[in-house]
Amino acid sequence: MEIEIATIGGYEEVGRQMTAVRMGSDIVIFDMGLNLSKVLIHDNIRTEGMHSLDLIDMGAIPDDRVMSDLEGDVKAIVPTHGHLDHIGAISKLAHRYDAPVVATPYTIELVKGELADEQKFDSGNDLVKMDAGETMSIGDSGKIELEFVNVTHSIIDAINPVLHTPEGAIVYGLDKRMDHTPVIGDPIDMKRFREIGREGEGVLCYIEDCTNANEKGRTQSERVAREHLRDVLYSMEDYDGGIVATTFSSHIARVKSLVEFADDIGRQPVLLGRSMEQYSGTAERMGFADFPDDLGMFGHRNSVDRTFERIMNEGKEDYLPVVTGHQGEPRAMLTRMGRGETPYELDDGDKVVFSAGIIPEPTNEGQRYQAEKLLGMQGARIYSDIHVSGHLKQEGHYEMLDALQPQHIIPAHQDMKGFSGYVDLAGKQGYKLGRDLHVTANGNILQIV
Repeated sequence: MEIEIATIGGYEEVGRQMTAVRMGSDIVIFDMGLNLSKVLIHDNIRTEGMHSLDLIDMGAIPDDRVMSDLEGDVKAIVPTHGHLDHIGAISKLAHRYDAPVVATPYTIELVKGELADEQKFDSGNDLVKMDAGETMSIGDSGKIELEFVNVTHSIIDAINPVLHTPEGAIVYGLDKRMDHTPVIGDPIDMKRFREIGREGEGVLCYIEDCTNANEKGRTQSERVAREHLRDVLYSMEDYDGGIVATTFSSHIARVKSLVEFADDIGRQPVLLGRSMEQYSGTAERMGFADFPDDLGMFGHRNSVDRTFERIMNEGKEDYLPVVTGHQGEPRAMLTRMGRGETPYELDDGDKVVFSAGIIPEPTNEGQRYQAEKLLGMQGARIYSDIHVSGHLKQEGHYEMLDALQPQHIIPAHQDMKGFSGYVDLAGKQGYKLGRDLHVTANGNILQIV
């Protein structure tokens, strides 16, 4: 069976992921993501009303025109999880393909939200839910099977999809960390990865997330971040001023920890920001998270400002707002607080807890720096990086190569500098650039078989 892999987006940057695999006449697309930094760098850009070609020209979504060079029909669009760099372009591109979107239940709900907000295109794609551990047949030949393997990441219900072909398995390894003690959900299914590496024809190709491939050691469990966060917030128990926290809205396990520890130190937690309400509200409705009945979630700007006014009137010492803005996004709640544009007033000594790392991209780094400086100018004390990454470091990559023993490797989810640590690691395991280790770029097609 002839097999080609089109590396469409995410092979020159962290963001806008999209990869297509052609197996004979059947094609499966993995991810359709957004590069949010290309949007945030412009003032008042609203992607919902923009044309896909304009967003492609901006570098905000993948340029999928290379798909015309693949001779076959798209049978499925498979996002691995619900982060915008993996689902943010589905509303702009999926309608071009007569294929269902196949994903885990939580990811499908987030895709529904993206499609509902879209103002330019109507998507007629079916939305198909499939759980980790399940499989489905792809195409009419009966020779190709799609499997979801459970992984742990900084969002719930994440998987790595595997395509089983007569030539071997193709494992799409974006995004994960090896967490054997997650706060929410099941541990990463390393047993299944080892089985896939040793059954049938083995693993033909492994496409790997290289976000942290230049970092030594092993990515820690979410339990470590939870205990670090507990220690930080408990240390503030006797502080009688304002405490504000921010984290990834999609990081439900971290939000859950913040809510619990706020209650422990005698403060009422409240979730503020559109994405905070969207992700946590969806997780609660679907039974992934159990929040207190009286937990307030407010996304609309007017509702958020009214909540800030209530907090100021009743006393900052009684509340812990959990807000958007961990990357310093210009329109997010925390950045507005730093600019003095909300009713919440920061005083000297007030605490701001960043339970999030900086996404390794220059725009994010600059905006986060600016946000911290603005908050500091108002007297806030900054607690940075109470966090563990959702991506593998070098020892995790070594373990995955040992488990899968792939014939070919394609590094993804970084730029050329970011690939260097992975190329070095794979080289020490016997892989060679240009032979079975393929460092590529956006818009290329690799013939594997």
